[in-house]
Amino acid sequence: MRLDGELALPPRALGVVLFAHGSGSSRHSPRNQHVAQALRAAGVGTLLFDLLTDDEDRVYATRFDIPLLTARLAAATGWVECEPDAAKLPIGYFGASTGAAAALAAAAQRRSRIAAVVSRGGRPDLAGTDALSRVTAPTLLIVGGGDEDVLALNRAAYAHLRCIREIKVVPGATHLFEEPGTLDAVARAAAEWFTRHLPAGRRPPTQG
Repeated sequence: MRLDGELALPPRALGVVLFAHGSGSSRHSPRNQHVAQALRAAGVGTLLFDLLTDDEDRVYATRFDIPLLTARLAAATGWVECEPDAAKLPIGYFGASTGAAAALAAAAQRRSRIAAVVSRGGRPDLAGTDALSRVTAPTLLIVGGGDEDVLALNRAAYAHLRCIREIKVVPGATHLFEEPGTLDAVARAAAEWFTRHLPAGRRPPTQG
């Protein structure tokens, strides 16, 4: 299995954030690319990659296969841990839509390794209440104020989180944050969250 991705690390990176895109999207998502650019400007590395192959993405049900998406994100995490320039960096997850469920489920599996999670217009409820209760990484849920159904789902998921957590509602934004200035608000909030919490997850140097 080969999945295409783009790893970018600024000098003296604070950490690296893996992006889990939503259904029907890819590493080329303009919204995720926008947020990734803001993270790199703030000194945080990024990995944008395709969770599914082209053939898999043509199957509608596969886009909502949260265990599969979680496994792919976990595998990408393992790949990052083997990359010499990124191996010792704190790791964060940025999940959008269904990708947010995969991000939280993977964070529940890798509790000692994942330092922070951000969800944009996500479906954290799809991770399941058991996974949500086991997440230890500080988690920020960003939702559009006009995305009422998803906002309700995020508030319900928030109640099951036991970690440091916060909900940020972007006024006037709908699900895709297409309104002027709303995606910039997402990028600022994500950059602030990761620059605050990633350093706490820095791995100590190996003792020789």
